[in-house]
This record gives sequence, structure tokens and C-alpha cells, in this order.
Amino acid sequence: MKTTPIHPGPHATASRVLVLGAGYAGLMAALRLAPHAHVTLVDPADRFTERVRLHERAAGRPDVTHPLAGFLRGTGIEHIAARATALDPEARLVTTDDGRSLPYDRLVYALGSRTALPGGGAGAADGGPSAGLGASAPATYTAETAPELHKHLRDRPGSVAVVGGGLTGIEMAAELAETYGPAGTPVRLLTADRLGQGLASRGADHVRSVLRARGVRIEEGHRVARPEDVDAAVVVWAAALAPNAELAASAGLALAPSGRIAVDASLRSVSHPDIYVPGDAGAATTPVAGALRMACATALPTGAHAAVSIIGELKGEQPAPLGFGYLIQCVSLGRHDGLVQFVRPDDSPRERLLTGRAAAATKEQVVRSTVRFLRLAARRPSLVRYIPGIG
Repeated sequence: MKTTPIHPGPHATASRVLVLGAGYAGLMAALRLAPHAHVTLVDPADRFTERVRLHERAAGRPDVTHPLAGFLRGTGIEHIAARATALDPEARLVTTDDGRSLPYDRLVYALGSRTALPGGGAGAADGGPSAGLGASAPATYTAETAPELHKHLRDRPGSVAVVGGGLTGIEMAAELAETYGPAGTPVRLLTADRLGQGLASRGADHVRSVLRARGVRIEEGHRVARPEDVDAAVVVWAAALAPNAELAASAGLALAPSGRIAVDASLRSVSHPDIYVPGDAGAATTPVAGALRMACATALPTGAHAAVSIIGELKGEQPAPLGFGYLIQCVSLGRHDGLVQFVRPDDSPRERLLTGRAAAATKEQVVRSTVRFLRLAARRPSLVRYIPGIG
């Protein structure tokens, strides 16, 4: 399918860019595009959530969100507080749950990902603990339901099992153990593989020692098919992420084998190049990094790149391929310890690492930098051209 050219001209009348999703990728793309096009941002929430802090929210941090209005003020971006329910790529229309039909010249599909519960269960956010799971399932939560998890553990302390030994599960287990462990809430971490599969052995050893010092019982090689199989009062599911690609699939966009939307080197849908897919929903690759993992570390730079590509199209240029490589992985291990794992551009671990309070401070600055980048994009969007792979 050919891309229909965008005709340059004053942005109020020339190009309409519709951005679905106000997470890291979508908000970055919208802010970067604002001076060059008429940008409409569609997201039901009126606040931006720092997803990389959800484990902190589960442990009682009061808030990990920021008003969207604070980012959008003065940018000219129109925010529609609704959910996209249908996409017609041939007519270039998006339908929302409040009955609107929104036309576009270019679409940025940045609906991200979610924690995938077995059997499509919703978790605590929709219908209470274990909604959509079997009747015998324990109260089951995910990172996305961190506020509900915090309330449950505050009101009804009990044993906790975190399922998933990746970075999300590690950070969640460490935070919960540090906060609730001293009050008598035992925490276990169950993982089918080695703890911290993507870490160097020294890095994984540090994570293991810190978790054990916090009282976490680590069970490596323990495969869990569903929450019902776990003997615990509360299960925190952190075993897998799923792209929010259902809307795209229903509209006929090509998907990659991973279930993410298939994109070219410039982040355009391979079947509908009028649609850009930054962030977790797109199956992006680069020559040095390979397939990009779902993470804030990839969402911000791909969001910026999608915007730069559309700006180039406005000038009659062909969009450039994404250039991206990883630098470090940062892992918080509670409030006073952490791990900074230096990695190669393809995300494979180097032997160099930083631990302890210095790593915790570095992780905090990296997390703060995500919001700083977004605020910079709101004030001086032309300065946001490349964001390193730190996450």
C-alpha cells in the first residue's frame, strides 16, 4: 500500500495527526509534533502515569501520575478523553466510545501493552480481585492495579507471591518485601527461569542477595501456569506483557509473529504506512539492537522518532530508519539499593555494573529523566531528537 503524501502548509489546515495513547511513546510523539501539525491526543485518562514507578505505588507511594494538562498547556494539542473503539484505515477514521469519528492524515498508534493474565483475566482493576479468573484463584493483581494492591495489603495483610523473575517482578518483590515484610507479610518470587535472565551472573547474584536479605523466598525453576496454582493470599502477576494490538488487528493491520504490529525500519505499519507504531505495540527492530523489548527505554525514543519521521514527511522527505541501541538497564531493589547493569547496544549484559545506594540514586535519576524529557518536549520540542536506551 502506498503512503498518501502530506501536503505542506500551515498546521491548522494542512495535516491532522491523531495520536492514540498518552503513555511514554504517545505523549512524546504528540509533544514533538505539536509545532508542525494539528495534533489530537486520544486517551481516556486525564493524567500521565509513570508506569516505571508502579511497584512504588504498590508499596504505598501516594501518586505516580501527573496531570496531562501540565504537559499539553500552550502546545495546541487537543486532548480527547475517550477510548478508541474502531479504526478504519481506508477511510482514515477512528471511532471513540463517546461516539466521535476522528479523521486523520497520519495516525500514531501508541496504545502500548498490558500485563497478560492467563485466560484473559482482568485482575483487580476491573470487577475486583481475580476478576475473569477461576473461582478458586487468590486475589490477583498486576502492576497496573498497584493502587488496589496497596489497599489490599494495607487492609488485609497476608502472604504474597510475585510470579515472574524479570525486571518487573524483581522490582515489585523487592519493594513489597521492604515495605510489608517487617509487618509480617511474607513475600515469595516464583520464576520459571533463572532470576533476572537478561542480567550478567554478577548482577543476578546481587539481586538474589538483596532479595534474600529483604526476606524474599526465591523459587527459580518454578513454572506457574495460572494464579490458581499458587498457594498465597495474594498473587502479583508479572510474568508476561501483551501488546494492545487488538484494535489494529480488527482493522486489518499486519501483525508480527509476536502479536505486535509489524512495522518497517521507520516504524510505519508494513500494511498501512500512514500509521506509525512507536512503543510496545509495534514490533520495531534496529540493526544494532535487534528486536526492541517492551519498555520505557524504547517507548520514549520510538515516540520521538515517529514524530520526526512525520515532520520529515511534511517537508516532502522520506522517513529515516530508526537508529537505536541500549546503554544500561536500571533495577530498583527497594528505596536504598539497586543495580545498574551496563549492556551492549543489543541489550546483552556486560560485566560492568553498579550496586547499592549509588545504583539506587542512578535509577531514581533515570526515572525522573523520563518526565524531564517529556517536559522538555513540551517546551522545546526541537531539542528532543534522540533519547538513549536507558531503562
